[in-house]
Amino acid sequence: MPRGFSDRILQESTNPSASVWDVPALPTGDVRARPYEERRAMMLDVLGGGLPSPSPIQAVSATDDVEVARVWYDTLVASGVEGVVAKLGSAPYQAGRSSSWKKVGHAETIDAEVVGFTGAAGRPRALAVRLPDGRVALSQRLGAQLAAQVAAALVAVAPAARGRAAGGESFTAAEPGLLVEVLAGTTRHAVVTVTRVR
Repeated sequence: MPRGFSDRILQESTNPSASVWDVPALPTGDVRARPYEERRAMMLDVLGGGLPSPSPIQAVSATDDVEVARVWYDTLVASGVEGVVAKLGSAPYQAGRSSSWKKVGHAETIDAEVVGFTGAAGRPRALAVRLPDGRVALSQRLGAQLAAQVAAALVAVAPAARGRAAGGESFTAAEPGLLVEVLAGTTRHAVVTVTRVR
């Protein structure tokens, strides 16, 4: 079969498409230093004016209305949308992780019992939690706010008592009774993510 013929059949049968949400550069040049709101407006101009219609390249939906974003977050999960991304409109383009982007995803959580901690009782770095299957695992490093909440909730710490997580990590044992909520998807791994104190 001639190559051009097979390429055309493949293209027609797969209907390739792409979704874009930001651009570091446009035909006019580098736009990384411009605020996100400006970059998005320029991107929409290019998509709206310079591409054939219908275009396989589409802009991801965006809104600056918090209520609209909440409706999307609540209703689109059934269609497979994982969540929403909140962006700081004045932020320049940054490669990699950025504090100006926050992913707000749908997640299932489970309760886990705190059996210990690393660091000091007044400022715990991570928690040792007993998962529903009986395993003890260490959490990821706690943020400052969560660490303060856990420190306030820790009761009767036995300073000499030590324990070991399933991965072999050592921790200071704590009296039972404190429950935390952890992301269900992270419990398959040796390290879990704590979302809040129960």
